[in-house]
Amino acid sequence: MKKLISCEFNIDTACVELKYSDGSMISINCTAVEDEVANSRFQRSELDWLIHNDPLSYAELILNGDPEEYLRTVTEAPQLDFDS
Repeated sequence: MKKLISCEFNIDTACVELKYSDGSMISINCTAVEDEVANSRFQRSELDWLIHNDPLSYAELILNGDPEEYLRTVTEAPQLDFDS
């Protein structure tokens, strides 16, 4: 079983790179992901925050999660009730 050694954002390539103990590497093209799943500047901003502050969570979301559902949930504007 290969073990994850590092996960970091490479600003030169705009990719989150995961490096494993067996020498293999996964590179996630963040620009391509944003173009596919982000529909607004708020969604892009959320992805950018993850990329820079928690690249491992970003990688897990893209590789194993549902990024569209995640973005709908975290960027949904609350409905204000002015009738009360």
